[in-house]
Amino acid sequence: MRLSRLLGERYKEKPAEASLISHIFLLRGGYVKQVSNGIYSLMPPAKRIVAKIEQIIREEMDSIGGQEVLLPVVMPKELWEESGRYNAIGAELARFKDRNDHDMLLGMTHEEAAVHLVRNDAISYSKYPFMIYQIQTKFRDEPRPRGGLIRVREFTMKDAYSFHTSQEDLEEFYQECLEAYNRIFRRVGIPEVVAVGSDTGMMGGSVAHEFMLLCDAGEDTIAVCNQCGYKANLEVARANIKHNDCSESNLEEVHTPDITTIDDLASFFGLPMSRFVKSAVFAVQNSSKPLVVFIRGDLEVNEAKLKKIIGANVFPLTEHKDVPLCFGFIGPMGLDEAELDIIFDRSLEGELNLICGANKKDYHLKGFSMERDIKIEKYYDVSKINNGDQCCNCNTGVIELFRGIEVGNIFQLGTKYTASMNMEYTDVDGQRKNPIMGCYGIGVGRLMAAVIEARHDDYGPIWPVSIAPWHIHICVLNSNKEGVNEFAFELYEKLKQQKYEVIIDDRGLNAGVQFADADLLGIPVRVIVSAKNLEANKIEICTRDKKIKKLVDKDDIIKEIQSLITGDGSKPLKK
Repeated sequence: MRLSRLLGERYKEKPAEASLISHIFLLRGGYVKQVSNGIYSLMPPAKRIVAKIEQIIREEMDSIGGQEVLLPVVMPKELWEESGRYNAIGAELARFKDRNDHDMLLGMTHEEAAVHLVRNDAISYSKYPFMIYQIQTKFRDEPRPRGGLIRVREFTMKDAYSFHTSQEDLEEFYQECLEAYNRIFRRVGIPEVVAVGSDTGMMGGSVAHEFMLLCDAGEDTIAVCNQCGYKANLEVARANIKHNDCSESNLEEVHTPDITTIDDLASFFGLPMSRFVKSAVFAVQNSSKPLVVFIRGDLEVNEAKLKKIIGANVFPLTEHKDVPLCFGFIGPMGLDEAELDIIFDRSLEGELNLICGANKKDYHLKGFSMERDIKIEKYYDVSKINNGDQCCNCNTGVIELFRGIEVGNIFQLGTKYTASMNMEYTDVDGQRKNPIMGCYGIGVGRLMAAVIEARHDDYGPIWPVSIAPWHIHICVLNSNKEGVNEFAFELYEKLKQQKYEVIIDDRGLNAGVQFADADLLGIPVRVIVSAKNLEANKIEICTRDKKIKKLVDKDDIIKEIQSLITGDGSKPLKK
């Protein structure tokens, strides 16, 4: 490729609309162009990178028995009505009518289409297990796109769906896929990606893992134990609850004028916050009843956990008019359960001698004991883990919270889709059963952006050889001097003949401009051809990460390039 013919310009200035490193360099380096909010076109360098990522993904999916298919972007309403998701998902699902006034949608995920594809073929146990996968465009009408390709509305994704006749078989394949994902992330150049337990969300199912690149640009928060290696998304991480060591006491009403916060109550009574019952009130989507959550005073409610328990979106209640609660003094005793939904966090289970609201202005109850003073059928885990907490897994390590970018996810779906969509097979004993499913996703564009977040310096991306848009970047200095252009293009042709991917800067610009553009293109090996060095029969060669920079004899240049790219120079890079 000649740089003079490459579509897309590179810019010195930081784009005003970009804050994340990956977004800045994707725009500055001429990789993407924004079409609309959360929708981007890929320029040639980005398309080459994405193609290499997709090929790595294909190879790893094929290695565990995957069969590539292609499912439609546009689907009829009826398909998603079968699974029950058409009405369960909100405005993120893009719905429209076709010219025949038929309700259609744009796929944001393809579980329904996958089941539809195979349910009339996989009707005997002898077909199982199997996995299908695709690399396809998705559309999710994300309300807050951000960070360039980190959070978009239209995106390319690899999604895979496995079908099994037993939970044990699913779990075995799930582990195989987890290991294949680890290989994918190593091969694209970010081996530090970690698998963490996560919420199943709208996908449903019982078990899920996210693959996270820990970095400041991440939107998710990951809890990591510094001793045992326990890792979980904050949405599912379990707090290590240490119960108070208290004995029962008589219940008494205490006058607490205008004291409505846990901090003020702790000061008033001279007790730690763990000795108080705290209430949080939420509005629930499509419900007229407020939701009251009771939790110990030293903890906070995790809204993601709460949303999963309720099965609907929840929002802090801000409108108090006509709500049958004494705000600031809410307590668990005497509430009208006909007008309210009530949840108790597991942190309160078995607790004695607490202080809670009296449901009466300016009063609290002292000596409240959970099992004695109120009947509770079930406790739930809705508490949020905190930085510095003791690990719930090993009980010795300390939890540290990190930001992370989700670059992949895997789910054990069970029969959520096969049962609702009437997919059945005949088992070995002649019985009709629903297959058990798993699903496995990787966002391709987001993965490219994540590599930039992990592999960059102040000047641009540092692409790993495995996904770099080209392997070698030739800078031609003093191109008007005798012999310079001739040698540069002779080298360019020789490298192409050896199946290297090469781009040459043939624009005749000064060294500063050429080097700045080369940094933004991030190509692993840079060859600098100049008149001064050629006079001494030398060529300068360096790596994009700046770790290697040396002059070599021009007759040895191809051998030196090969050594930098392969690591030992013993074999040419495969195309």
